[in-house]
Amino acid sequence: MLDLLGLDTAAESVYRGILDGPQDVPDLCARLGLSEKEVRDALDRLSAMALVRPSTEDSGRMHAVSPHVGMEILLARQQAELAHQQQRLEESRAAAAQLILEYDGRSDGVAGVRYFDGIDSIRDHLAVLRSKVTDELLTFAPGGPQTLTNMNASRPLNQQLLERGVQMRTVYLDSIRSCPDTMEYAHWLSEQGCQVRTVPSLPNRVIIYDRRAAVIAADTGNTAAGAVEVTSQGMVATLHVLFESVWQSAEPLEACSRPVPGALNRQQAEALRLLAQGYTDEAIGTRLGVSPRTARRIASGLMDALDAASRFQAGVHAVQRGYLPTTPD
Repeated sequence: MLDLLGLDTAAESVYRGILDGPQDVPDLCARLGLSEKEVRDALDRLSAMALVRPSTEDSGRMHAVSPHVGMEILLARQQAELAHQQQRLEESRAAAAQLILEYDGRSDGVAGVRYFDGIDSIRDHLAVLRSKVTDELLTFAPGGPQTLTNMNASRPLNQQLLERGVQMRTVYLDSIRSCPDTMEYAHWLSEQGCQVRTVPSLPNRVIIYDRRAAVIAADTGNTAAGAVEVTSQGMVATLHVLFESVWQSAEPLEACSRPVPGALNRQQAEALRLLAQGYTDEAIGTRLGVSPRTARRIASGLMDALDAASRFQAGVHAVQRGYLPTTPD
């Protein structure tokens, strides 16, 4: 019962035994069913706690202080230990705060900009930002169909945000519409309260937190290589305007638009625009979120349909037929 106050079972038994009256070691062994070593070890612990002392009437026996005094001694010891632990906790907090300040101070010499190298560093910082977001989370999610591992890992995190009342809007690529697993996940997000739309291509992976901070992939071709966080109000505002512009042109997840016969669908139209701008098949595949093989097939089909022998000629014919504007966007 007194283990909460720091007394083990043997020490408590010996203390209670001596409370009945001064006793020597043999008497305690006989009454308590303990070995001589167990009793002497318990007496040493009790003496260290000032709960027992040699009897003044019989030096061969031990005397126990009264429970009133003894319990006050144990409580005072615990209070002292708690005070020591509290002091250590405060020192630990101070050390942690200092480390955070030093780490947050790294900005590669540019105010409002921090660089994170490697996927582990990126994920750690995204977890911190997620824990702090309170109102709104906006995401450009390029890369096309998502992996099952990423989607399964993201479900509980996104559900927690939505349950906290965070408003979420995510823009995926149109290419996810051909992937049942990703579409199932996107519909699940929508059912949880996240607004989801798709576009033919996205400029980069971007996440905006409460319009106060934004994280951008450092390499559009390899979003795991590194990321840049910006907190400058001007830069975040610019990225927010970009998001809203793309969002307005995006197609709701539930939409199922079909192109007019003979016209291009959204993905083909975007591929044609990128083709005319000189993008390689691999670059087009990255922007559309499809494999290089699929990108080559789309590009080849477009050039055949336009009767073009080169990408430049494809752009000229596309303008002539009204597929592309006569002036750049």
